[in-house]
Amino acid sequence: MAWIYLGIAALFEAAWTFSLKYLDFKQIKAMGLTNLFSSQGAMAIVPLLGYIIFGIGNIYFFAMALKLVPTAVAMAIWTALTLIFIKLIDIWILHERLSWAEIGFMLLITIGIIGLKVVRSEERRVGK
Repeated sequence: MAWIYLGIAALFEAAWTFSLKYLDFKQIKAMGLTNLFSSQGAMAIVPLLGYIIFGIGNIYFFAMALKLVPTAVAMAIWTALTLIFIKLIDIWILHERLSWAEIGFMLLITIGIIGLKVVRSEERRVGK
């Protein structure tokens, strides 16, 4: 279950990152409270709401995972999965290019995640 929590936390972290990318405090401040609830204001506030919701989701699921997995392993997997999710979103939604070097390094990250999972499973099997 911890690995599912880490995956969900990484998805929330990736979404949080894109909320942060599109968050524009200057635009929100310039609109004021009266215009904030107009259709234009809603488009300015959506990234802020995403920032809050995705941030809370990330913290919740990562905290759940930390109760079940050693901190260093959880942090490594969470970070790696987040990087992969961000890159996949960049490719599929933002239509950025993907180089062979990026594919290679993402494969290395994936191998590292699988390796950590195998080592963790072996430690549990042996009883460490």
